[in-house]
Amino acid sequence: MQFNSYIFILAFLPFTLIAYYQLHKLGWNLLAKALLLVMSLVFYSYFNFRYLYIICASIFLNYFFSKLLLASGRTAPQKKWLLFIVISLNLLILFYFKYYNFFIENVNLLFQDSFELKNIILPLGISFLTFQQIAYMVDSYRGETTAYSFLDYAVFVAFFPRLIAGPIVLHKEFIPQLNEKKNYSINYENFSYGILMFAIGLAKKIFIADVFAQAVNWGYGSVGSLTSLDAFIVMLSYTFQIYFDFSSYTDMAIGIGLMLNIKLPINFNSPYKALSIQDFWKRWHITLTRFLTKYIYIPLGGNRKGPVRTYVNIMIVFLISGFWHGANWTFVLWGVLHGLASVLTRRFTTQWNKMHTILQWFLTFLFVNIAWVFFRADSITQGFTIIKRMAEFQSPAVTQTLLECFELPVITGLESLLHVVNSSAWVNGLDMMLFLAFTFVIILLFKNLQEMEFKPTVVNAVFTVILLV
Repeated sequence: MQFNSYIFILAFLPFTLIAYYQLHKLGWNLLAKALLLVMSLVFYSYFNFRYLYIICASIFLNYFFSKLLLASGRTAPQKKWLLFIVISLNLLILFYFKYYNFFIENVNLLFQDSFELKNIILPLGISFLTFQQIAYMVDSYRGETTAYSFLDYAVFVAFFPRLIAGPIVLHKEFIPQLNEKKNYSINYENFSYGILMFAIGLAKKIFIADVFAQAVNWGYGSVGSLTSLDAFIVMLSYTFQIYFDFSSYTDMAIGIGLMLNIKLPINFNSPYKALSIQDFWKRWHITLTRFLTKYIYIPLGGNRKGPVRTYVNIMIVFLISGFWHGANWTFVLWGVLHGLASVLTRRFTTQWNKMHTILQWFLTFLFVNIAWVFFRADSITQGFTIIKRMAEFQSPAVTQTLLECFELPVITGLESLLHVVNSSAWVNGLDMMLFLAFTFVIILLFKNLQEMEFKPTVVNAVFTVILLV
């Protein structure tokens, strides 16, 4: 059940909102909370009902261990062993579903063996669920959690708006909101802003991300026949696609949360305006960066043990980030590239800061684009093939099929008005140039949703309706 599906927009979400607030209105606050859990599990099981037991078992397992960690009278070594066991169990579950076949493929390749692969379907949001619960376990070990009820914890983990693409939420910024009495009734400012955020996220997904996805899918499926300009456009298209796709789901998740009076943390803050790799990671997937910093980088020693150890810690963090994103060496290479870039810009901070702002932005944006090539590629070889195509500068031409991926209704209508019978290359090229220019304007010149001051006005209401229609 995707956020942009009819069943979600017209049935699932309205029913959840109406039932949730109605139960609170009747004073049945525990039932309202239980409804959120049930609807979250329904949402989860819609993707694959057979895997419902995974999230349920995971919630029970982690809650049980959190109670053990919070119990008084345990020695520090005992708590460390409990933490080690529960983190290992979480990682084993993640490893089996996400990395088992990847591991077997590499064992077969390395030892010329033929171990059988399994038909494993990746459970919804398992990477987000794993990191979120590990964070909770570590906080429990540190004594930073309280004795939350099982229902509170279960809703915190299973909350449906963040299952698809995050954000990674901490207990202290979520569970208290569930129990605030002022959140039991509709806050019309939150509700209207939530609808607007959902509508903007939906529009970003359908009208921008999905258009770029057509170009990207064609390009990565036709690597052998790409011209140099084709390869460049495909690279740029994926850079835009992944941002608008990922951030659109986050916008919709935050919007749904606001409709329920739950404020989720922001996850993107105009990342393509970044002036360095460090700046990029303060803006891109912010809650992942927060998790990696708080629960991996700092425990490893952070920057407290000299520059060499700092650089090693940075590389470890980005290696983990690469593996977390996917079971392919392309993701590992992507993580290594970002790690190396982060180390280099940290090592040469003085020289970097002397550069003109425009040059800083250009080099950062160029690097991020090149790294995304490998992130999207099916193999490292395919990624290098695309890079090679761009570097060859063989042809300034753009393949007609790629141009057609950017056909816009506005230009098509203008074409008809001008009685252009056959779709010409320059018309398709105009589509593409306008779409790319429009996207650049949005990411570089417009404020993002977090920077805008929202007021529930008639203009915003009309704008929201237009986006939803």
